[in-house]
Amino acid sequence: MLHDVCLQNLPVTFALDRGGLVGADGPTHHGVFDLSYLRHIPNLVLMAPRDENELRRAMLTALQWEGPFAYRYPRGNALGLTRPETLEPFDVGKGEKLRDGCDATIFTLGTMVEPALQAAEKLAEEGISLAVVDARFVKPLDKDLLFAEAQRTGVVMTAEENALQGGFGAAVLEALADEGLNPRLLRFGIPDGFVEQGSQAELRHELKLDADGMVERIRELLLSRGGGSLQED
Repeated sequence: MLHDVCLQNLPVTFALDRGGLVGADGPTHHGVFDLSYLRHIPNLVLMAPRDENELRRAMLTALQWEGPFAYRYPRGNALGLTRPETLEPFDVGKGEKLRDGCDATIFTLGTMVEPALQAAEKLAEEGISLAVVDARFVKPLDKDLLFAEAQRTGVVMTAEENALQGGFGAAVLEALADEGLNPRLLRFGIPDGFVEQGSQAELRHELKLDADGMVERIRELLLSRGGGSLQED
């Protein structure tokens, strides 16, 4: 990838199967390191679509891109969405705000988008307003959207099925630091260790990467002293 593709900036697409937790395949097969070991490579575009329709758009974008392009997708079944009649390529490096909110913004991508949206629904019932952004791209990062949300809510969260070291959340932290922004932060991801065998649902629950786990940690952050923009009645 370094010498034969990215150094020469060739239009080669890498389709990364089993991105994220794979469940029964066990610790040898969890795809939770690729965002970390790919995002530092020059010329390489790196993204993770959130569903099967977005995956088709990722494929189209990659084929039209005049340089190296990598996208990851998970093991398992699709969501069963209706296929659109036409496909449009993505604007490379641009995310999409899927839900507005005033207390915090969570930036997520790939398999973590749906649980983030579910968590936002649950938190809304408790009076906590969470904005959800599908960042789509790890590289290039949508810095305009990130900086705007960080300044707007003052609380930034990231969620990924990847190692916390060097991954998507780390890219967000670096961008915020370089810009001189210092929002409250919370990262969801894989801790520094190998994940054992189990179903995807079991592992996501254990790692607090499902909606309930996310609600628990977000509530704890925002309701702690000095956290978030929540006001007591």
